[in-house]
Amino acid sequence: MRKKIVAGNWKMNMNLQEGVALAKELNEVLTADKPNCDVVICTPFIHLATVAQFLNQDVIGLGAENCADKVKGAFTGEVSAEMVKSTGAQYVILGHSERREYYKETPEILKEKVQLALANGLKVIFCIGESLEEREANKQNEVVKAELEGSVFNLSAEDFAKIIIAYEPIWAIGTGKTATAEQAEEIHAYIRSCVADKYGAKVADDTSILYGGSCKASNAPELFAKPDIDGGLIGGASLKCADFKGIIDAWKK
Repeated sequence: MRKKIVAGNWKMNMNLQEGVALAKELNEVLTADKPNCDVVICTPFIHLATVAQFLNQDVIGLGAENCADKVKGAFTGEVSAEMVKSTGAQYVILGHSERREYYKETPEILKEKVQLALANGLKVIFCIGESLEEREANKQNEVVKAELEGSVFNLSAEDFAKIIIAYEPIWAIGTGKTATAEQAEEIHAYIRSCVADKYGAKVADDTSILYGGSCKASNAPELFAKPDIDGGLIGGASLKCADFKGIIDAWKK
């Protein structure tokens, strides 16, 4: 049975004190009112070690937003998968559209990052998705399939089982546009069929596929009701406790 997951991606927001305050508030609220799904918060690197000390990881998992594609060494400013794991984090987001676009992360670089993250016992939230131009040219299926083939379909079935896929229509991130629940379900079902073709029906059925495009409390119930949408990777709405909990509570409806 695949997991239902709501993961928050804080991006480059909140200083350490603000981040710790939000994590404490979430911890308190979700410990009092247990979620009906797995909850993860992915924070900037500098927050991880501090937040890990008081997070009840039975209730909220902790993740990083990235890791390096090298093991260690003279790579000033980089943070390795081993370092991420040593903070107490259990997850890492890789392949986010912002990393691909602004920092020119290629499928090859992401393949290295995925392997290092898995080697260090991290679960990977691997992002795929198409731009507005690609969607308008009706190329979304070939784009997501190529992103899977480029960075994660090289893994064994055993390792692939540690991958959570996040589908993010790039045209719907921070734009206020959202894929309709039908559009999202259609491509989630296609992604699952690609996994089934590669690893078989059981692995595909066990793979959690999250939706990551302007998901909020108002549209989460409709999205999460779809058979192939297993939760959300949440950006802006994960920065306020009430907004994030509203999305988490969609699993109780």
